[in-house]
Amino acid sequence: MSHPIIVEQKINDPVYKVWKALTDKAEMQIWYFDIFDFELKTGKVFNFYEPGDEKKYHHQGEILEIFPNEKLKYSWAYPEFSEKKTIVTWELKPDENGTLVKLIHEDIDYFNDLGEHFSRESFTEGWNGILKESLKPYLEN
Repeated sequence: MSHPIIVEQKINDPVYKVWKALTDKAEMQIWYFDIFDFELKTGKVFNFYEPGDEKKYHHQGEILEIFPNEKLKYSWAYPEFSEKKTIVTWELKPDENGTLVKLIHEDIDYFNDLGEHFSRESFTEGWNGILKESLKPYLEN
């Protein structure tokens, strides 16, 4: 059985501001990815590439669950490389003076055969960077 990647970060902003950063495509473009076709609606599919001009990895997701200001869950896949999908869940919990953000990426081992850019270590490093070096400073500035 695969162990999920779990990254947690305390952010000194209220839940509603963190939720907006996670679900508003204009805000996401600043700190996360430019997801031009993102729509906060269950069943909606969205597509994006890593930042920069290379456009090496096409990412595709589908919104699976929405609990406003609490949880957002979507699939995470690379359709050009694999038919398998993993699951990303963002959980938000109010905390004194802010929000505890918990990111869970499940079934990451599905991508083991795709190379080092798809390794558990690579994803762990990426998610840590996204939460700690991108989302947190974006919201707390």
